[in-house]
Amino acid sequence: MVETTTDTKGKNPNQHNGTITLAEGQNGDGIISEKRKLYVESYGCQMNFSDSEIVASILTKEGFETTRNVDEADLVLLNTCSIRDKAEQTVRKRLTNFNKIKRANPQMKIGVLGCMAERLKDKLLDEEKLVDMVVGPDAYRDLPNLVKELDAGRKAVNVILSKEETYSDVSPVRLGSNGVSAFVSITRGCDNMCTFCVVPFTRGRERSRNPQTIIEECKELMVNNFKEITLLGQNVDSYLWYGGGLKKDFEKASDAAKASAVDFAKLLDMVAQEVPGMRIRFSTSNPQDMGDDVLHTIAKHDNICNYIHLPVQSGSSRILKLMNRGHNREEYFDLVHRIKTIIPDCGISHDMITGFPTETEEDHQETLSLMERVQYDFGYMFYYSERPNTYAARKMEDDIPLEVKKRRLNDIIQMQQKHSLANNKTHLGKIEEVLIEGTSKKSEDEWYGRNPQNTVVVFPKSNEKPGDFVKVKIETCTTATLLGKRVD
Repeated sequence: MVETTTDTKGKNPNQHNGTITLAEGQNGDGIISEKRKLYVESYGCQMNFSDSEIVASILTKEGFETTRNVDEADLVLLNTCSIRDKAEQTVRKRLTNFNKIKRANPQMKIGVLGCMAERLKDKLLDEEKLVDMVVGPDAYRDLPNLVKELDAGRKAVNVILSKEETYSDVSPVRLGSNGVSAFVSITRGCDNMCTFCVVPFTRGRERSRNPQTIIEECKELMVNNFKEITLLGQNVDSYLWYGGGLKKDFEKASDAAKASAVDFAKLLDMVAQEVPGMRIRFSTSNPQDMGDDVLHTIAKHDNICNYIHLPVQSGSSRILKLMNRGHNREEYFDLVHRIKTIIPDCGISHDMITGFPTETEEDHQETLSLMERVQYDFGYMFYYSERPNTYAARKMEDDIPLEVKKRRLNDIIQMQQKHSLANNKTHLGKIEEVLIEGTSKKSEDEWYGRNPQNTVVVFPKSNEKPGDFVKVKIETCTTATLLGKRVD
């Protein structure tokens, strides 16, 4: 989908440019007598990071223990992303590096998980010979059998997409967590078929998880002293539980199933009531699917954060139609107006793609004018690069020169930085609740956390600890961060 990304503040709900390596975890009671070392590295969206915790849980029960040291690993797994060419190239470099380590550690096996696994299985296994195992997002339950294939000296592959799999009964091993915030997956797959996106082809059609299992997972996190959960899905607003099955088959369900169905607004309300001491966030929303019932649910509950990540991708209705986004410019403005009316202090962030095929200077100016009107708190900005097998790659010419894409992206970045700074200045002098997540990257003497609007806040340490909710008076700011001091 994209080639260059700029994050002006906070955590990207959709895209991660770095990696997360699972920490040392518990030993399982698995069937393998001698414990082997598992190293997992994740790229891409938060769903991949959540999936890595599921993978760790499944393999821990098979007798593996996780390690931070790839040199000692028996099994190395990369959970991959196909949404950007840059992410794929990063993974290829990592695989090359791992194969160098493997020469000194011949028993090591290397596997690829996630979206690249489904899309590039033959190339990675046979042509480039970079991996021993390829496992798609819906096939993680088969990992014990696939490991046996590796042990027998054979290549191992399962990339079959499922109509039912949600891993609802797998308790994730929270090895990549800071102990404060955790991801809870509520849906898998996507039905939207945006013309630039590979997700429907790599993760399959939309299906939702049983709400009771979601609530049980959230309660377990609360018992284990987590303070914040993020409900995850490619499109959380499409959540719909009617007893199981694909969302597209809902109309075929019985009248009783339809009458008892749980949509996203109902799920959000249920979770908020069941874990009242926890902050609740969600990601990602698609504008065409977000109804006012969700907005009223956010406004109703103090523990649901006043923050919505609302990807728009372009300010031009013509380009939005070519992208098959399901909304136009005016419909997006109407939704933003309703958000700001129902939740007056709601933070809003965006995804934006520039340089989509046929984009003109007029289209670009419409994107800038949309940003000027909405005044986003922060955003994630990219220039377009085609992804193989998408509709755009098959039917549209990538006809915008790279230098034009980069210039337009810079325009968008500059405007967002202006808006981010202006919005941050509105917090000056206010006292805001901050959930401490850890030590600031810039100073061992300062904490960092986030306010309900998802803005990063940094303040001097005293006797607090990660997981504490504290009141902070905001004294100054940058485009990305609020700076202050504790007042309670």
